[in-house]
Parts: sequence; structure tokens; C-alpha cells
Amino acid sequence: MLHSDLDAFKDWFADYSRAFITDNSRDSRNIDLKVRHTAFVCENALLIGREEQWDERHALVAETAALFHDVGRFLQYSRYKTFRDNLSVNHGRLGAEILRENGVLKQIPSYEQELIINTVQFHNAFEIPPFEDRMKILLLQLIRDADKLDIWRVFAEYYLCPEDEQASAVGLGLPDLPEYSGAVLSCLHEKKLATLSGLKTQNDFKLMQLSWVYDLHFRHSFRLLTERSLIEKIASTLPQTEEIATALATIQTFVSEKSGAEMGGVYGSHH
Repeated sequence: MLHSDLDAFKDWFADYSRAFITDNSRDSRNIDLKVRHTAFVCENALLIGREEQWDERHALVAETAALFHDVGRFLQYSRYKTFRDNLSVNHGRLGAEILRENGVLKQIPSYEQELIINTVQFHNAFEIPPFEDRMKILLLQLIRDADKLDIWRVFAEYYLCPEDEQASAVGLGLPDLPEYSGAVLSCLHEKKLATLSGLKTQNDFKLMQLSWVYDLHFRHSFRLLTERSLIEKIASTLPQTEEIATALATIQTFVSEKSGAEMGGVYGSHH
């Protein structure tokens, strides 16, 4: 694909997303949140891809996948007034359907279409399916990292801003109580992802989000996470208990090791 293809896709996305803006300020704030999120994910994908020395063609494919990764969010919100997939529809699968049904990518080679649609469909899966095609895995790793980095930004802002300025569809609707679950906290010590199913309070949700560091793939992702103080911003809104401080120390050690260590996922080494 070419730069001109990406420009056309950006125009399509701008027109498509704009069509969901209404005169309802609450709805428009939620739609705008996803438009801004998309722009930041594109930026993150470019930064990571550049560090990984992806060539121009793969960088264009990556930016297109980033541009469309949440294209299903607009129809999801329009229909269900929520971003919670468990209460509505899988937004990754819906996004892939939208791209297919509208022939959005038809001007680029079929393999590139397949890579992008596959990435949109699985970017929100709990784990990456074991695809035989190494490029499918690498592209998913890159977009998932770029996405997480901005979801942390969105929630850091959400937790720290006044309630009347918060985008209503961001939270999970969990009670904002001082309690948190030992089971979710233990995931941080065990260096594994916490799941949505065990969450009881908003603090559990925050701890679950912090567990996502164990699902980052590229060294530069860890560096961006550190530079932007995203862990610290979310952690500052948690109860300041000794056991949370201990879990946070485990995370920080892990992140600092990964920021400096050589990691897999470098495109050049797999091609």
C-alpha cells in the first residue's frame, strides 16, 4: 500500500466517525473520546514501529490497523450506548465486519487487507491466537501495545478528572469503594493478567489494568509507559496500603527490567 491509500483511509474514518456525532453532549463526548483515542494509538504504533525498524510498507499497514482498530466502537455505542462488549457486542469482530461489508480496504493488496482486518478482529482478544503467519502475530502485538498505552492514558485522565467532566461510557460501573480483592492483587505478584470476571470494585478494575504490563511485547512500549508515568498516575488513585505498595514495586521492577532488556518482536529478526 501507499501513503495515498493511508490518506484515503483517514478521510473515510473522519467521515464515518463524524456521522455518529449528535446534539447530545453526553453521546458526543463518548464518540470524541474514541476519535482522540484512535489518533493517539496511531501515534503510538508509529513510535513503536520506528524503534523496531519496520520498513515503510509495514509501517503503513500498522498505521492503518491502528486507525481502524476501534472502528466498531461507533456503531456499538450508537446501538447500545455502552463500550462494554459483555453487555453489547464484540467491538473487534464488529469492526472487522464493517471494514469487510463496506469494502473500505479494497484498493490495497488482498494480503494487506487480510492483515489489517485480522488485527482489528483480534486486537481485543484476551490473548493472541497462535497464527502460523508471523506477521499477523507481530502486527497484533504492535497494535495491542499501542492500544494499551493509550487506554492507560484515558483511564489516568478519567480517574483524576471531576465526575461531571468524565466520559460516561468509560468505566465499568463498578462501585468506587475502598475495598479491593486479594485475588486480583495476587495476579500482580504472579506476573499474570487479571480477568474481568473476578472484579468487584473500581479498585479491582485499576489493579487489572496494571496487570496489562505483563502483556506488553516491545521494549519501546515499556519505555513509553515509563516516560509517561502511566503506572504512577493510576497507582496514585489506589488505596495507599502496604500490600498494594508491594504489588506496585513488583510491577515497577518488571517494567524497568523490560525497558532496558533486549526483547523479541523486532521485525528485522523475523523476516
